[in-house]
Amino acid sequence: MKERRKTLGLVGKLLPWLAVLAVAGLWVHGQFGGGSIFGLRAGESLRDFLIEMAIVLPPMFVLVGLFEVWVPQAVVERHVGRHSGVAAIPWMILLATLQAGPLYGAFPVAIGLWRKGCAPRNVFIYLGAFSAMKLPMLTFEVRLQSSRLPRPEPIGTFTPVPVAG
Repeated sequence: MKERRKTLGLVGKLLPWLAVLAVAGLWVHGQFGGGSIFGLRAGESLRDFLIEMAIVLPPMFVLVGLFEVWVPQAVVERHVGRHSGVAAIPWMILLATLQAGPLYGAFPVAIGLWRKGCAPRNVFIYLGAFSAMKLPMLTFEVRLQSSRLPRPEPIGTFTPVPVAG
């Protein structure tokens, strides 16, 4: 039983790297061998994604580190902790909507909040609001659509996100 669990753990750790190797192999085959369009696109997408992650994640980790050092745990527990009640929902939505960047940039912040004593429901509200209600995206939509009203996605997600948390 213990050997099986150890083997499954090893497979779980290697599986993402095997997927990266498969995409890289398809790219190499498309580049030098058969000229597969799928392989070339997969390799280019992987390269673009890795470059984007290398640009976005290090500053996120620095900001999360500063948050861990500078913000006392008592402050986080008081405002968004387990006993904060519904008063924490506007704080989580405000924090999430003011941040810009891809969704994978929200997870280091969510982990930092969790470690500081944030309630699990508030972490989920933060992640839901981050993925659905962003003020930078709303201003971008308003600018693109000029005088027309922006699409109602933020309004439509305002109610379900806190309820789901």
